[in-house]
Amino acid sequence: MDRSELEHRISHDPSPVVAAKEFLQHHYEADAEAFRQGADVRALVHARAATVDTVLRLIWNRYPFSSSPDITLVAVGGYGRGELHPHSDIDLLILTRKGTESAWQDDLSAFITLLWDLKLDIGHSVRSVDECINAAKHDITILTNLLETRTIAGPDSLREDLTEQVYLDDVMSDKDYFVAKWEEQQNRHTKYGDTEYNLEPNVKGSPGALRDIQTIGWITKRHFRLENTAELARFSIITDEEHRVLLEGETFLWRLRFGLQLIADRNENRMLFDHQRTLASMLGYKDEGKRLGVELMMQSYYRTVLALTELTDVILQYYDEAILGSGSEDEIRPLNKRFQMRNFYIEAINNQVFAYAPYAIMEIFVLMAQHPEIKGIRATTIRSLRAHRHLIDDVFRSDLAVTSLFMELLRTPHALHETLSAMKKYNVLGRYLPEFGDIIGQMQHDLFHIYTVDAHTMRVIRNMVRLTTEEARTEYPLASRLIHRLPKMDTLFIAGLYHDVAKGRGGDHSELGAIDAEAFCERHHLSERDTRLIAWLVENHLLMSMTAQRKDISDPGIIQAFARAIPSQAHLDYLYTLTVCDISATNPKLWNTWRASLLRQLYIEAKRALRRGIDTPVNRQAWIDATREEAREILNAQNMTNEQIDQIWDTVDEDYFLQDSTVDIAWQTAAIIRHGDNPDPLVLIRDTRGGPTDGYSQIIIYMRDRVALFAATTAVLEQLNLNIVDARINSSEGPHSISSYIVLDEKGQPLGIDPARKERVRKRLIEELDDPEDYPDIIHRRTPRQLKHFAFPTEVTFSNDTINQRTLMEVITPDRPGLLARIGQVLLEHRVRLTNAKIATLGERVEDVFFITDEHGRPLSDPAECEALQQHLCKMLDEIQ
Repeated sequence: MDRSELEHRISHDPSPVVAAKEFLQHHYEADAEAFRQGADVRALVHARAATVDTVLRLIWNRYPFSSSPDITLVAVGGYGRGELHPHSDIDLLILTRKGTESAWQDDLSAFITLLWDLKLDIGHSVRSVDECINAAKHDITILTNLLETRTIAGPDSLREDLTEQVYLDDVMSDKDYFVAKWEEQQNRHTKYGDTEYNLEPNVKGSPGALRDIQTIGWITKRHFRLENTAELARFSIITDEEHRVLLEGETFLWRLRFGLQLIADRNENRMLFDHQRTLASMLGYKDEGKRLGVELMMQSYYRTVLALTELTDVILQYYDEAILGSGSEDEIRPLNKRFQMRNFYIEAINNQVFAYAPYAIMEIFVLMAQHPEIKGIRATTIRSLRAHRHLIDDVFRSDLAVTSLFMELLRTPHALHETLSAMKKYNVLGRYLPEFGDIIGQMQHDLFHIYTVDAHTMRVIRNMVRLTTEEARTEYPLASRLIHRLPKMDTLFIAGLYHDVAKGRGGDHSELGAIDAEAFCERHHLSERDTRLIAWLVENHLLMSMTAQRKDISDPGIIQAFARAIPSQAHLDYLYTLTVCDISATNPKLWNTWRASLLRQLYIEAKRALRRGIDTPVNRQAWIDATREEAREILNAQNMTNEQIDQIWDTVDEDYFLQDSTVDIAWQTAAIIRHGDNPDPLVLIRDTRGGPTDGYSQIIIYMRDRVALFAATTAVLEQLNLNIVDARINSSEGPHSISSYIVLDEKGQPLGIDPARKERVRKRLIEELDDPEDYPDIIHRRTPRQLKHFAFPTEVTFSNDTINQRTLMEVITPDRPGLLARIGQVLLEHRVRLTNAKIATLGERVEDVFFITDEHGRPLSDPAECEALQQHLCKMLDEIQ
């Protein structure tokens, strides 16, 4: 249908809906196909607005009011700029002369109803010029919309009259408007966590995204009455290069937004996991080696918004000086021969400072570190810095003055993460450390790493700085004490800066990062001792977390093996501190009270091993005997006889005395003795008595041993929304078993903060476990939306622990409700006994280690049985994705 046919049908058909829908649908499909074929998105966005203009104008002309000089149809907001994405809102203002709108009330109602029938995303208002002005005085959103208007149908004189009045100070002064929009932007950034690096960013509202560009445009229009930012060059506010960055950044974001709305088939601006892979494919991103196409697309996004954030900061700072600072006297304070502070912003004495003294590129950040009262870099100096960044080359990187300044920066007590973030934002850090530049904007497409590698690194540095403050003592009591014992903070900072620098290259990023860290140390003239320590920390930065979370650290042999890998107490202190900062910077949900307690326990035991000497390992039997003797003394003091004690202990295996403290063993034994011959399950629930960061709840279950006990217990606990982080089953030689479960609530807290809930858990466990014929069903809950988009095949591997006579089974699989109960069910069917389990959920990924034996308490030795168990687990777990 061409335009003339459309005009005829809309003018003469009783209802123009069918013709208009056909026309819009045809153009929508044609635009969508053109986009998929790589057409210019700017042309498509403006063409869609023109298409809607055509339909609205023709429908408007059907009504009698179309010939009146007192009413006009005006596009406002984004549509007023002539921009429409596939499902953007179409904001309309029906503008009238005062007192005339009532004459057209019925016809206007019919007009709006017809637009709704077309299924257009219409937002509309009917106002006179005076009503618009009055509303704009009280609502900055309305005022902003009225800065961007186009007449679609009717006389343009009404809109021109409105525009003239909108710019008057009586509506809102230039200063008030600027302050309001700046505050609005700051509030929006806060809403998105003040970071460009959200996993599912909003291409419209996130920091550095389209709304920031639009904010510049609105302030520009209000202050200069310019129609677009390109005209800012005439006022020397932005350079031609800056306008190119602005335009290219907006075009890139438009492509993302246009594609998102085609995929979602609605007005969607969030880059949800649901859409990211499809969008990357639509935009032509392909996998490169180990880097996924979707990761490359997201890196392009993050780097684009980072550049736009830098640019909008410069422009807004200029407006701050031009609008708010006009007429006021500058406060200038010299800092040295090259820099001064103007109104608390650092600036170069002249724009050639970086040309004749390239080391000043580093010096400016050192001065910012030494003078915390500096709010930022002045816009003119940012431009000069950008113009001279090309000087950061191999010669610059090896210049003794530069390397000395960078080390001075690391050694200056201050908020180092803020200074390094500024260096990153202005593209100095990535040029000075090219290996770091490679990871800027690099994401990993999963739910475990919720920050890009560079953003995670900055958070690690931030955590290191926080550990030196008073507030950290509550959240990180041990690390906050150790941080003050470390010989050199810069050693820790460098290890933090390099621990993930080799991510995405292929190969072991810890080993490759250690090589990079060693090269950094040599270039910055660090001693051989410090160089070795930093390289060791980078290469082993995962050692402590992997040992604590995936191995049985109650086993003296595990502690001894870990201690053998630690060269000295100083290495242990540095490694513990780095590990705490790394884990808590990876994902806010990852650092919880249980992980804190595991790391603290491993640190304490390793420290003892180092003091004792790694060549003097703990005698396992001596440890067990000492534990029994100490626990017996506690129980005897409570009037428990040796006969009562031995009646319980003679039925448990020796591992029982390795896994808990003597106080815990005495507490459990006393409770079992008091329980006597009661046939009901004994359920004990107790919270740890440690500090606020190492609290967790321990559930002890003593009852007749049953083959389905683990599957049943985990099913109940999952139904109660408890997160199981550790499990131990001590099957005894008698008829009873003692099971221990470490649990946290859905907020990562122990149950002690809710005593009533603790009692409900206890009663529910007794009720569900007392009848072996009535064990609970495995929980059935919907898998969360985000988890559904990270499915991958289950991996099951086996290895034998010959010292402890058991098999280690590692299961790596996507997380989902009821997982542990299903695994327990499979073990039951294969007559496999579970003695211990280490539970680790990393975002969407579960990496659990199960310590198992055959029904006779021996390691699994039949390869065919291992293969059958592996296949059964993979089949069952993959079927429920």
